[in-house]
Amino acid sequence: MDMNLAGRHALVCGASQGIGRACAIELARLGADVTVLARREDALRQVVAELPRAHDAQRHDFLIADSGDTDGLRTAAQAIVTAHPVHVLVNNSGGPPPGPAHGAEIAAFLDAYQKHLIANHVLAEAVIPGMQAAGYGRIVNVISTSVKEPIAGLGVSNTTRWAVASWAKTLATELAPFGITVNNVLPGSTRTPRIEQIVRTRAEKSGSSAEATQREMESEVPMRRFADPSEIAAAVAFLASPAAGYISGINLPVDGGRTRSL
Repeated sequence: MDMNLAGRHALVCGASQGIGRACAIELARLGADVTVLARREDALRQVVAELPRAHDAQRHDFLIADSGDTDGLRTAAQAIVTAHPVHVLVNNSGGPPPGPAHGAEIAAFLDAYQKHLIANHVLAEAVIPGMQAAGYGRIVNVISTSVKEPIAGLGVSNTTRWAVASWAKTLATELAPFGITVNNVLPGSTRTPRIEQIVRTRAEKSGSSAEATQREMESEVPMRRFADPSEIAAAVAFLASPAAGYISGINLPVDGGRTRSL
């Protein structure tokens, strides 16, 4: 199986922690030059310093940008692709705050769309020409199992994730003739700051402790545990590899079997 990404350049968003950081590590292990993107320079410098190097020519870098600043994100993306064309794009952003759809402010939907759908599109538009020129491109969007089954208490997130999935499916069809694949990885509950926020919110609403709430949530997963970020990253890395060249337009749950739908 060809998993070699030597000579390829990967741009990984939201890479200062959690799933994004794990994806950056896994892609670096496969030989890719990795640029990590997030808002915090200190965290990004630390990630770059810790990224593995599979060969002497491998180089890693960071890019400071905010997914909520569309113009700034576009400018930063254009600068990086001019210097070093991107062959693998991992779109990954923290989810909107928990809460029901009923009663949600319009501003919450607009903010979520800007930080997810619009940010993903801006980055994709920047990197696609380089992918076309190389005859190799992988766009992997880290979304949520809510694409398959809406998650209670995540109204704005559910809505936004579906929009991203539909955008990705459309893009996959359009880009397939150029050797560019577009896929979505759908993490279940994963040990990140995001799940800690969800656990706290549910615990406050139920009057239970965070520990008891987490145990209850883990019991809903057939494997009886939350995922480690590295397990999500493994799926992302596979879809980014040459081995996955004939896979495009899919939603891949990585959730310990929790999603009941096909």
